[in-house]
Amino acid sequence: MTELLTNTATAARVSTADGPLKKAGADPAGGRAPGAKPAPPAPRAARRRLGPGRAIPFGRLIGPVLVIALWWFASAIGYLDPRILSGPGTVLSTASDLISSGRLQDNVLISLQRAGLGLFFGVTAGVLLAVAAGLSRTGEYLLDGPLQIKRAIPSLAMLPLLILWLGIGEQMKVTVIALGVAVNMYINTYASLTGIDSRYVELAEGLDLSRAQFIRKVVVPGSLPGFFVGLRLGVTASWLGLIVVEQINATSGIGYMMFQAQQYAQSDVIIVGLVAYGIFGFASDAAVRAVERKVLSWRRTLAG
Repeated sequence: MTELLTNTATAARVSTADGPLKKAGADPAGGRAPGAKPAPPAPRAARRRLGPGRAIPFGRLIGPVLVIALWWFASAIGYLDPRILSGPGTVLSTASDLISSGRLQDNVLISLQRAGLGLFFGVTAGVLLAVAAGLSRTGEYLLDGPLQIKRAIPSLAMLPLLILWLGIGEQMKVTVIALGVAVNMYINTYASLTGIDSRYVELAEGLDLSRAQFIRKVVVPGSLPGFFVGLRLGVTASWLGLIVVEQINATSGIGYMMFQAQQYAQSDVIIVGLVAYGIFGFASDAAVRAVERKVLSWRRTLAG
């Protein structure tokens, strides 16, 4: 009985071992059986995509459009009190009236002038300070400390002092905007400059490049990514500063128009001003993005 069980188990093991060989078209000796087809290769697992996917043209408009649609729907069903938040239809009608009277265009032009001047002076000062501190130890020791301290002090906190020094005119307003822009430009451009790989500097020294060639071929390409990040933040800072300074003893501008509307509880006029700020902020950021993609087309990033 024991011998029979042993012979049966041995036969089962041989049959199991031969099974895969016969299914694969091979004989027990390891060769392929005559006329048998080769086994098909195992299917490869699908590669998992880890990136964000392909970009959709004008895809960044989807979010704002959804917000407007939700606002319109909530207003249409009566969920929003028009005395607190006017509906999109009322806002469009008010914007049309303001445009026909010329009031909106006049205030927008003045606001754009203030923001543009503040952005220009802020970008210029921030880049010059970053270059002086990033390419020179002396400049770093003299400039980086005070600018890091200024970074911790909001520009709006300096309003009382700036009003005392410069008064309440256009000079004070442009200065407040420029200070906010300059700090953002300095921090990001300086970080990009000091983050350049030292091997590139050693290579430039080995090639005996002049100072001008070193700046053109190493410093500028290496600092451009940080420059554009600072520029985007600087554009946003210019609009944030503009909103505040136009509500301080101003007689024109979008902020002044909104402040006057607050006195008479005109929420539709206030929303028109907010929409104008939002449109200009979104458009300016999109313009900087477009220039960045063009200038840094040699980079391959997740942004596409």
